[in-house]
Amino acid sequence: MVSIKDIAKKAGVSISTVSYALNGSTKVTKETSERIAAIAKELNYIPSAAARSLKKRETKIIGIYLTNYSGAFYGQLLQGMMETLSENGYELIVCSGKESHRFLPERMIDGAIILDATFQTEELLSHAERGHKLVVMDRKMDHPNISQVLLDNKAGATLAIDYLAEKGHKKIYVIKGPEESFDARQRLEAVQKAVQRYSHIEYVELNGEFNKSSGESAAKKIHKEFSEPVGVFCLNDEMAIGVFNYFSRTNMRIGEDVHVIGFDNIELSQYIQPRLATINYSKHKWGALASELLLKLIKKQDAEHERINVSLVEGDSVRNR
Repeated sequence: MVSIKDIAKKAGVSISTVSYALNGSTKVTKETSERIAAIAKELNYIPSAAARSLKKRETKIIGIYLTNYSGAFYGQLLQGMMETLSENGYELIVCSGKESHRFLPERMIDGAIILDATFQTEELLSHAERGHKLVVMDRKMDHPNISQVLLDNKAGATLAIDYLAEKGHKKIYVIKGPEESFDARQRLEAVQKAVQRYSHIEYVELNGEFNKSSGESAAKKIHKEFSEPVGVFCLNDEMAIGVFNYFSRTNMRIGEDVHVIGFDNIELSQYIQPRLATINYSKHKWGALASELLLKLIKKQDAEHERINVSLVEGDSVRNR
C-alpha cells in the first residue's frame, strides 16, 4: 500500500511537505502541491481513514447498534437516520454484536445510537464517562454525554386495551415481548395497569419474542382455550401477523372470533386482510430525531430528551363483540 513516504521519496520533498500539500495547506506553493497531487494519483495513493481520524479526532461516521437485523421494523427508522446524517455530512453504519462495541473506544465512529437490548447499560455509561457521545432509544439514562428519544409505549399500550374494552371484549390475551426489551416491558406495565380499570375483563398473558413464530405459538394456545370471541393485543405487529398466519389455517376468523390489535404499524400491516388495528408512530421521525440529538451532543449543544407520540389506527381485525 502506497504511503506519503513513497510520494515524498519520488517527489524529492519531506513527508511533512506531502502532508501539507495533500491537505490543501497554504504552506506549500501551488506548483509543488500540483506536482505532489499528480504523483499521488500516479501511485494510486489512498489516504488512510484511520490516520486522518487520529489527526482530526473525527471520522464523520455514526454507528447505529441494533439487537439484530431481522423483521420489517427497521427500514423507515434507518432511512430517517441516514437522511438527517447525510444532510450534515455524516455517514451511517449499522452494527450488531459484541465485536462492534470496540468501534467507540477505538474512535472508528464519532458517536452511537443505541437500539440494542444486549448492549449493557454499565458499558454505555463507561463509554460516556470517557467522553463518547450516545443517544439511547431503548432505555432511560442520565449522563451529560447521553441523550434519549423514547417511544410513548405506555400511552400506546393503554390505547390498545381501551380500544378492545370499548368494543365489548370480556376476555383479552396479551402476547408479550422479550424480557430484555425496554419497549416490551414498558408496554406490558401499561397493559397491567390499564386492565385494572376493567374489573369485568378476564386477562391472560402469553409469552412472545417479537417475531412471527412466537405469535403463531401464542395463537395455538388461544385456539386450544377458545370458547367465545376474544381480544388479542400483540405487543408488536410481527407477532400479530403470526396470529393471522395461524388462524388462516383454521375455521376461525380474525375480526369475528379472534380480534387482534398490534403495535408499530409496519408497512405489511396495511395490506393484510382484515386490516390490522395497531398503534402507529413515525419511525422515520424517531430515527431522524435520534440523529439530530446525537449531532447536537457532538457539537456540544444542548440535547434535551425527546419522546415520540403514538396514535391508534383502527382496523377490521377488531370489531364489536
